[in-house]
Amino acid sequence: MTEQNSIFSLQFILLCLSSFLFFSSFNMIVPDLYDYLTTLGGGELKGLVIALFTVTAGLSRPFSGKLSDTVGRIPVMIFGAAVCFVVGFLYPLLSSVWAFMLLRFLHGFSTGFKPTGTSAYIADIVPNHRRGEAMGYSGLFGSLGMAAGPSYGPKITAWFGLDTMFYTSSVLAILSVLILVGMKETLPEKQPFRLALLRIRKTDVFEPRVINPSILFLLTSFSFGAALTLMPDLAISVGFDQESKGIFFRYFVFSSLLIRILAGKISDKKGRVYVLKWATIAIALADIMVAFTHTKPMLLASSIAFGIAVGLNTPTIYAWTIDLSHDKARGRGIATMYIALEIGIGLGAFAAGLIYGNVIENL
Repeated sequence: MTEQNSIFSLQFILLCLSSFLFFSSFNMIVPDLYDYLTTLGGGELKGLVIALFTVTAGLSRPFSGKLSDTVGRIPVMIFGAAVCFVVGFLYPLLSSVWAFMLLRFLHGFSTGFKPTGTSAYIADIVPNHRRGEAMGYSGLFGSLGMAAGPSYGPKITAWFGLDTMFYTSSVLAILSVLILVGMKETLPEKQPFRLALLRIRKTDVFEPRVINPSILFLLTSFSFGAALTLMPDLAISVGFDQESKGIFFRYFVFSSLLIRILAGKISDKKGRVYVLKWATIAIALADIMVAFTHTKPMLLASSIAFGIAVGLNTPTIYAWTIDLSHDKARGRGIATMYIALEIGIGLGAFAAGLIYGNVIENL
């Protein structure tokens, strides 16, 4: 663990840039996936676009957590980005709904691995007393990627076609690890990979020290899963055009940017639970705003409120999880938190899609 007071090392800056590229990569395809699925004849299955992705991400977390604590943080990051790279080239080759669903299932391995390795690496290199702030900055760059991707993905599709958009996603994914070339591994006692490491025991799946932040993350991410699924259709229903259907994500992410850093700093000084109480209230209020949205200004206002709420919540939960994790099981603790996140998002996406049923009156 580093004893320096600054968090802004070259390693940290490169990791933040890597997160920006990675989150841009897999989020830029989301707004167009729903229309793509509809053209394949599976419009009523929209809830599965996010749900299948998160199921795989959740299932892969025990593996990524264990491998992060054994073979190293960097190999885990490389594998996650490589999956994203390969899958992006496969989407244009699809010709059936079930082939599409299989690919969405496989795509989830990318987020099951890359963020786990990144979070563990950041926790290794930043000072303990600035952990919340560091997670705020890291989340800021990830959020910028989440905003840039859905904002420009539909534009690339409109200008150059759907295939080009998928290929662009692949290029961003591979760039997210190429910039890490030469970075030193931070795991002190790294082991060579062997197949026995893929044998998952019960203790590899769940880190009991992080049960509280994990439960909170599951519950607060449910509504985010619903938003990921329904917001493109909601945007169109209130009057935005096809190219602007990702506008919720743009306003949502940009409103969360500065609040992430502020939340991290406050949680370093006043405690994680203090910030999370206010964050949970803010998420509930934002959900109510979304539920009553029926005009363009209301959509933008609810997007901003949602972004502020999630900006308070996410980096604080990350920091709290790392605080509670044992140094030698940091990857497992982070993986447990991410499993809870994926379950929450997946359930939210599935439930929202089931209720919606591709019928605009149900929004």
